[in-house]
Amino acid sequence: MALPDAAPDRTLQHRRRIDVEVFSRGDGLWEVDARLTDVKTRDVMLGSGLRKAGELIHDLLLRLVIDEQFNVVAAGSDSRVMPYPGSCDDLGEGYGRLVGLNLMQNFRQAVRKQLGGMQGCTHLTEMSQTLPTAVVQAFAGIVLDVRGDGGEKPFQIDRCRALRADGDAVREHYPRWFRQAAVSPAADTSPSAAAPSPPLSQESTP
Repeated sequence: MALPDAAPDRTLQHRRRIDVEVFSRGDGLWEVDARLTDVKTRDVMLGSGLRKAGELIHDLLLRLVIDEQFNVVAAGSDSRVMPYPGSCDDLGEGYGRLVGLNLMQNFRQAVRKQLGGMQGCTHLTEMSQTLPTAVVQAFAGIVLDVRGDGGEKPFQIDRCRALRADGDAVREHYPRWFRQAAVSPAADTSPSAAAPSPPLSQESTP
Protein backbone atom coordinates (compact mmCIF):
# COMPACT_ATOMS: atom_id res chain seq x y z
CA MET A 1 0.00 0.00 0.00
CA ALA A 2 1.33 3.44 -0.92
CA LEU A 3 2.35 5.96 1.72
CA PRO A 4 -0.55 8.28 2.52
CA ASP A 5 0.03 11.87 1.37
CA ALA A 6 0.97 14.33 4.10
CA ALA A 7 -1.60 17.06 4.59
CA PRO A 8 -0.16 20.41 3.45
CA ASP A 9 -1.55 22.24 6.48
CA ARG A 10 -0.61 19.77 9.21
CA THR A 11 0.95 21.17 12.40
CA LEU A 12 3.54 19.36 14.48
CA GLN A 13 2.33 18.80 18.04
CA HIS A 14 4.71 16.21 19.47
CA ARG A 15 8.09 14.71 18.63
CA ARG A 16 9.40 11.43 19.99
CA ARG A 17 12.90 10.33 19.11
CA ILE A 18 14.39 6.91 19.76
CA ASP A 19 18.12 6.62 19.20
CA VAL A 20 19.95 3.31 19.50
CA GLU A 21 23.74 3.08 19.51
CA VAL A 22 25.72 -0.16 19.71
CA PHE A 23 29.37 -0.09 20.81
CA SER A 24 32.05 -2.78 20.67
CA ARG A 25 34.25 -2.81 23.76
CA GLY A 26 37.17 -4.89 22.54
CA ASP A 27 36.74 -7.48 25.30
CA GLY A 28 34.15 -9.63 23.53
CA LEU A 29 31.28 -7.64 25.02
CA TRP A 30 29.12 -4.95 23.45
CA GLU A 31 27.13 -2.05 24.91
CA VAL A 32 23.71 -1.03 23.64
CA ASP A 33 22.47 2.46 24.53
CA ALA A 34 18.85 3.22 23.72
CA ARG A 35 17.61 6.75 24.40
CA LEU A 36 14.04 8.05 24.16
CA THR A 37 13.07 11.73 24.23
CA ASP A 38 9.65 13.40 24.06
CA VAL A 39 9.09 17.08 23.29
CA LYS A 40 5.91 19.04 22.64
CA THR A 41 5.63 22.14 20.47
CA ARG A 42 3.24 23.84 22.88
CA ASP A 43 3.10 24.53 26.59
CA VAL A 44 1.48 21.63 28.43
CA MET A 45 0.28 21.39 32.00
CA LEU A 46 1.23 18.06 33.54
CA GLY A 47 0.12 16.80 36.91
CA SER A 48 3.57 17.77 38.17
CA GLY A 49 3.52 21.24 36.67
CA LEU A 50 3.99 23.25 33.48
CA ARG A 51 6.35 22.17 30.74
CA LYS A 52 7.14 24.86 28.22
CA ALA A 53 7.10 24.22 24.49
CA GLY A 54 10.40 22.63 23.48
CA GLU A 55 11.24 21.41 26.97
CA LEU A 56 11.89 17.71 27.41
CA ILE A 57 9.08 15.68 28.91
CA HIS A 58 11.01 12.42 28.77
CA ASP A 59 14.72 11.73 28.48
CA LEU A 60 15.23 8.05 29.22
CA LEU A 61 18.29 5.86 28.74
CA LEU A 62 18.38 2.06 28.72
CA ARG A 63 21.76 0.34 28.56
CA LEU A 64 22.47 -3.34 27.96
CA VAL A 65 25.81 -5.11 27.99
CA ILE A 66 25.69 -8.20 25.78
CA ASP A 67 28.03 -10.92 24.60
CA GLU A 68 28.39 -12.11 21.02
CA GLN A 69 25.80 -14.83 21.58
CA PHE A 70 23.19 -12.09 22.27
CA ASN A 71 23.06 -12.82 26.02
CA VAL A 72 22.39 -9.85 28.31
CA VAL A 73 25.11 -9.82 30.98
CA ALA A 74 24.36 -6.39 32.53
CA ALA A 75 21.48 -3.93 32.21
CA GLY A 76 20.05 -0.81 33.76
CA SER A 77 18.18 2.41 33.07
CA ASP A 78 18.49 6.10 33.85
CA SER A 79 15.38 8.33 33.86
CA ARG A 80 16.96 11.76 33.42
CA VAL A 81 13.84 13.79 32.65
CA MET A 82 10.34 12.55 33.44
CA PRO A 83 6.86 13.87 34.19
CA TYR A 84 6.78 12.61 37.80
CA PRO A 85 10.21 12.71 39.51
CA GLY A 86 10.42 10.33 42.42
CA SER A 87 7.80 8.06 40.89
CA CYS A 88 8.81 7.54 37.24
CA ASP A 89 12.34 6.74 38.35
CA ASP A 90 11.31 4.54 41.28
CA LEU A 91 11.82 1.27 39.42
CA GLY A 92 13.54 -0.76 42.12
CA GLU A 93 15.52 -3.57 40.48
CA GLY A 94 13.81 -2.54 37.28
CA TYR A 95 15.65 -3.15 34.07
CA GLY A 96 18.44 -5.04 35.77
CA ARG A 97 15.99 -7.93 35.47
CA LEU A 98 16.88 -8.16 31.79
CA VAL A 99 20.13 -9.87 32.75
CA GLY A 100 20.04 -13.49 31.65
CA LEU A 101 17.73 -12.90 28.69
CA ASN A 102 18.85 -13.52 25.13
CA LEU A 103 17.97 -10.95 22.47
CA MET A 104 17.22 -13.68 19.91
CA GLN A 105 15.21 -16.02 22.12
CA ASN A 106 11.77 -14.61 22.96
CA PHE A 107 13.33 -11.43 24.29
CA ARG A 108 10.37 -9.17 23.51
CA GLN A 109 7.87 -11.49 25.14
CA ALA A 110 10.06 -11.92 28.23
CA VAL A 111 10.48 -8.15 28.66
CA ARG A 112 6.73 -7.58 28.40
CA LYS A 113 6.10 -10.34 30.93
CA GLN A 114 8.64 -9.05 33.43
CA LEU A 115 8.34 -5.29 32.93
CA GLY A 116 5.06 -4.63 31.16
CA GLY A 117 2.29 -2.47 32.60
CA MET A 118 2.79 -1.40 36.21
CA GLN A 119 5.93 -3.51 36.59
CA GLY A 120 8.08 -1.01 34.71
CA CYS A 121 8.17 2.18 32.66
CA THR A 122 5.92 2.04 29.60
CA HIS A 123 8.39 3.94 27.45
CA LEU A 124 11.51 2.00 28.45
CA THR A 125 9.69 -1.29 27.92
CA GLU A 126 8.40 -0.23 24.50
CA MET A 127 11.84 1.02 23.48
CA SER A 128 13.44 -2.28 24.43
CA GLN A 129 11.43 -3.98 21.69
CA THR A 130 13.60 -2.33 19.03
CA LEU A 131 16.88 -3.71 20.38
CA PRO A 132 17.13 -7.23 18.87
CA THR A 133 17.12 -6.02 15.26
CA ALA A 134 19.40 -3.07 16.08
CA VAL A 135 21.99 -5.45 17.51
CA VAL A 136 21.67 -7.74 14.50
CA GLN A 137 22.51 -4.75 12.32
CA ALA A 138 25.54 -3.95 14.49
CA PHE A 139 26.74 -7.56 14.42
CA ALA A 140 26.25 -7.93 10.64
CA GLY A 141 29.54 -8.61 8.94
CA ILE A 142 31.44 -8.66 12.26
CA VAL A 143 29.84 -11.29 14.46
CA LEU A 144 27.28 -12.59 11.96
CA ASP A 145 28.11 -13.99 8.53
CA VAL A 146 25.76 -12.14 6.19
CA ARG A 147 27.48 -13.15 2.94
CA GLY A 148 27.81 -16.88 3.48
CA ASP A 149 31.57 -16.69 3.06
CA GLY A 150 32.01 -19.29 5.78
CA GLY A 151 29.86 -21.80 3.94
CA GLU A 152 26.79 -21.41 6.15
CA LYS A 153 23.51 -19.84 5.11
CA PRO A 154 23.62 -16.07 5.67
CA PHE A 155 21.95 -15.13 8.95
CA GLN A 156 19.26 -12.92 7.40
CA ILE A 157 17.77 -15.42 4.93
CA ASP A 158 14.22 -16.47 5.88
CA ARG A 159 13.99 -13.78 8.56
CA CYS A 160 11.88 -11.31 6.56
CA ARG A 161 9.59 -11.29 3.54
CA ALA A 162 12.13 -9.74 1.18
CA LEU A 163 14.81 -12.30 2.03
CA ARG A 164 12.76 -15.49 2.04
CA ALA A 165 14.70 -18.37 0.51
CA ASP A 166 12.28 -18.69 -2.44
CA GLY A 167 12.21 -14.94 -3.18
CA ASP A 168 13.70 -12.90 -6.00
CA ALA A 169 16.21 -11.08 -3.75
CA VAL A 170 17.78 -14.34 -2.60
CA ARG A 171 17.76 -15.74 -6.14
CA GLU A 172 19.65 -12.66 -7.36
CA HIS A 173 22.00 -11.90 -4.48
CA TYR A 174 22.39 -15.27 -2.72
CA PRO A 175 21.79 -17.85 -5.48
CA ARG A 176 23.53 -20.62 -3.55
CA TRP A 177 20.78 -20.51 -0.93
CA PHE A 178 17.85 -19.97 -3.27
CA ARG A 179 15.14 -22.60 -2.90
CA GLN A 180 12.28 -22.91 -5.36
CA ALA A 181 8.92 -22.66 -3.62
CA ALA A 182 7.11 -25.97 -3.33
CA VAL A 183 4.14 -26.21 -5.68
CA SER A 184 1.07 -27.94 -4.34
CA PRO A 185 -0.39 -30.56 -6.70
CA ALA A 186 -3.41 -29.26 -8.59
CA ALA A 187 -6.69 -30.48 -7.21
CA ASP A 188 -7.92 -33.54 -9.08
CA THR A 189 -11.30 -32.65 -10.52
CA SER A 190 -11.78 -35.85 -12.52
CA PRO A 191 -14.95 -37.83 -11.90
CA SER A 192 -12.98 -40.55 -10.17
CA ALA A 193 -11.86 -38.01 -7.57
CA ALA A 194 -15.40 -37.00 -6.70
CA ALA A 195 -16.86 -37.97 -3.37
CA PRO A 196 -17.99 -41.60 -3.46
CA SER A 197 -21.67 -42.36 -3.79
CA PRO A 198 -23.41 -43.69 -0.70
CA PRO A 199 -23.80 -47.47 -0.44
CA LEU A 200 -26.84 -48.91 -2.16
CA SER A 201 -28.31 -49.95 1.17
CA GLN A 202 -28.22 -46.35 2.40
CA GLU A 203 -31.38 -44.38 1.89
CA SER A 204 -31.02 -41.26 -0.19
CA THR A 205 -33.03 -38.11 0.16
CA PRO A 206 -34.80 -36.39 -2.72
